[in-house]
Amino acid sequence: MIGTGILKGMAVTARNFIGSYFEKDRLITVQYPEERNPLPENYRNFPFLIYDGNDAEAGLRCVACKICEKECPPQCIYITKSEDKKPDYMGKPQFYPAVFDIDISVCMSCQICVEVCPFEAIKMDKVFELSRRERFDALLTRKNELAKSNSYYHQIHPTEAAEVDAKLTEAAAKKKPAAGAGSTQPAGASPSQTGG
Repeated sequence: MIGTGILKGMAVTARNFIGSYFEKDRLITVQYPEERNPLPENYRNFPFLIYDGNDAEAGLRCVACKICEKECPPQCIYITKSEDKKPDYMGKPQFYPAVFDIDISVCMSCQICVEVCPFEAIKMDKVFELSRRERFDALLTRKNELAKSNSYYHQIHPTEAAEVDAKLTEAAAKKKPAAGAGSTQPAGASPSQTGG
């Protein structure tokens, strides 16, 4: 019979319309920004830098190797390597970024910087409200804004963060016997920098 498809479609629409009043899960309209849908764990939007411990400057995992800067397709990452060195999470003296900026107006959230980082120093955040009133310089996110703690990383990506910490702890354990046989740990390395 002609029109049965339309009648079936209208029945589905009516069932969903009436059902939305009785089942909260069926509601599709969210009153943003007062109400927000929870984001899935694998949601990614914008890169941030991870630091271990309580000090963002001393515990920053980034060693300014500039791999992410070279691999970034839109070239929105700007890094200047430091002149001096500081101990990394394993106690080995490493360079650190004196400047680490990302232009949020250019970043396309491709996650290539995360995948190429050998130090697990850069990860993707869930923050998506990045608009600014000013243009140009205000759209350049500086190192102090990008640096977030490892505990924050555990809050937004618990499964992935646990895997990363296990891998870093395993790498530190492998290095420890070799370092103990040859030389002692530098005095500047703190216990908080050895595992996350």
